[in-house]
Amino acid sequence: MAADLEVRDLYSKLLNAWNTKDAAAYSELFSDDGTIVGFDGTSMQTPGAILEHLSSIFADHDPAAYVCRIVEVRALGATAMLLRAHAGMVPPGGSDIAADRNAVQVLIAVDTPNGWRIAHFHNTPATFDGRPEEVEELTNELQALVGPA
Repeated sequence: MAADLEVRDLYSKLLNAWNTKDAAAYSELFSDDGTIVGFDGTSMQTPGAILEHLSSIFADHDPAAYVCRIVEVRALGATAMLLRAHAGMVPPGGSDIAADRNAVQVLIAVDTPNGWRIAHFHNTPATFDGRPEEVEELTNELQALVGPA
């Protein structure tokens, strides 16, 4: 299905824009009314607000880079898709996944006249309260994508 591949590519572009600290490229992937809920719960609406917020983050910080595994991509109708992924982060200069930054990510994409755009992106910490074995399992899964620790 072409939409499946396009939404996977959209998600890949989102993570690449984060990893290269390109706030403009990141924000351009959202629909005009696109929203985001970040790892710490910060919410933004519209590409302009996303651009402003990320520009300040990238100017003042050297954030860790994302590594991900897509879990599911499925249609929500003729013009909407859902993507779920597990994500981890590798600190700058490091090679190990930081287990305390693991996340479950959900992206909802809509087909617009300008192609697929992100309507909503949600990044939730994967702390699995009270289940440290699940944190370890997810960390190992993501570390395998990076290479040996």
